[in-house]
Amino acid sequence: MIKFNVLYPAREGGRFDHAYYRDKHMPMVARLLGSACQGYSIDKGLAGGAPGAPSPYFACCSVFCESVESLQTAMGPHAKEIMADIPNYTDTQPVVWISEVVVDRA
Repeated sequence: MIKFNVLYPAREGGRFDHAYYRDKHMPMVARLLGSACQGYSIDKGLAGGAPGAPSPYFACCSVFCESVESLQTAMGPHAKEIMADIPNYTDTQPVVWISEVVVDRA
């Protein structure tokens, strides 16, 4: 299993609409990816590692898929639509990272 992770770096004066992301964007992504999306999680940044430090990220999502190939096949036809929705919830440039799930104790 793999995770398609999207991280949204926080910056002073940056904008991130968590309600829109949770209620509209991610459900749209899941719908467009269809059965390739085996689930997803959304994290909201709270703090950095040191006491009182701000979070380095506004938010992060992880989309769970069987393989990189299944993700790419499902994402391909919808990538432009998904990317076009980004300005509706943030002015931050997302960082993408695909990882392999080695242990999941959820």
